[in-house]
Amino acid sequence: MDVNTLFILTMHVEAMLGILLLLVWLQNKSTHGVAWWGSAHLMRSVSVALYGTYGWAPNLVSIDLSSVLLFTSFGVTWTGARVFAGRKPLPGSLCAGAILWLTACQIPGFTDALYLRGLLGASIIATFSWATAYEFWRGRGESLVSRWPAIVLLFSNGALFLMRTPLVTAVSQPINDHGILSSAWLTVMSAEALLFTIAIAFVLLAMAKERAELRQRTAAMVDPLTGLANRRAFLQFGEETIRAQVKRGRPVAVFLLDFDHFKTVNDQYGHLVGDIALRTFAETATRSLRTSDIVGRMGGEEFAVLLSDANRDNAYLVAERLRTNFESAAVALGVHNKVHATLSIGVSIIQEPTDDLALLLERADRALYRAKAKGRNRVELSELPGDPSLPETPDAPERLSTAA
Repeated sequence: MDVNTLFILTMHVEAMLGILLLLVWLQNKSTHGVAWWGSAHLMRSVSVALYGTYGWAPNLVSIDLSSVLLFTSFGVTWTGARVFAGRKPLPGSLCAGAILWLTACQIPGFTDALYLRGLLGASIIATFSWATAYEFWRGRGESLVSRWPAIVLLFSNGALFLMRTPLVTAVSQPINDHGILSSAWLTVMSAEALLFTIAIAFVLLAMAKERAELRQRTAAMVDPLTGLANRRAFLQFGEETIRAQVKRGRPVAVFLLDFDHFKTVNDQYGHLVGDIALRTFAETATRSLRTSDIVGRMGGEEFAVLLSDANRDNAYLVAERLRTNFESAAVALGVHNKVHATLSIGVSIIQEPTDDLALLLERADRALYRAKAKGRNRVELSELPGDPSLPETPDAPERLSTAA
């Protein structure tokens, strides 16, 4: 393909990709980054079209306006990456490349210095490309596989733009001065730009699609009221954690928690106060437990917790801390100062490598039943083999001091 054909092809491809991205955004407006990326492609399409008017349109249009749109489009792509990552746009930085270019054009001799113009333009595009790659890298905590091809493409594109700079002077001269070599280099660079714009558009689309699917899967595993794992998610992640712990020869503890007199609270103060109690527990559990611990709502006012690397004494300590923290946080729920919500907790510890989550929950349930029978608002440990009788809760301080 000759350069003119590549320019025309690039213009149409940029426009089609921009429209495609905007249509995808209209189908799911929650992904605002896609709208920014679509707008960037449309801006580049207009920029290429204006650059194609060089020779018969004023330089103000074919060079200056075209360059401003080109640099701004890469700023828009970078802004889209920020928005995609949940960060705010920076309008001033978005236009920084265009402002820098227009400022440089006011310097005497800059317009005629082809090498300097090429160096500045390549630097602006490379900077925005690398900034976009950095935004994606910053968000690597979100497990999107397609973000890594995007980072590689953007970093490589920025590097290639800087590598073009030594060739800018040569390819900017008339073809007749340098023969086939100059034409070939310009063709190669134009082809690379076309391939990049196609590749990055489809990778960005893949990222948006992957995030939508990930959020759908996550929503299916989360309790909507408390934001904790639902029963399905707790059982799935719990089984996986237990298998991993058994392989490592490490202990596992499971809690089963139930609100005391929860039906009475709902009947007397209304379901709104009951919901506040459930959310208060979720907040307390998040503060009181490690990020590696699994907390799930099993249904109604019943919750379960799985602790990794927790022996019998440590598990009791954690359960007691969770109980007292919640009791303090739930002294008053909403405007009802007379509501005092409390928890009863049953704790079980893995005893054999063959123990599974269902067995641990069954033991914890029996311990929870004893906690209810002994007056509620307390922690009870499951039985040990050959020792069905357990110390009463008043003996717990000795156990706490010994563990400490």
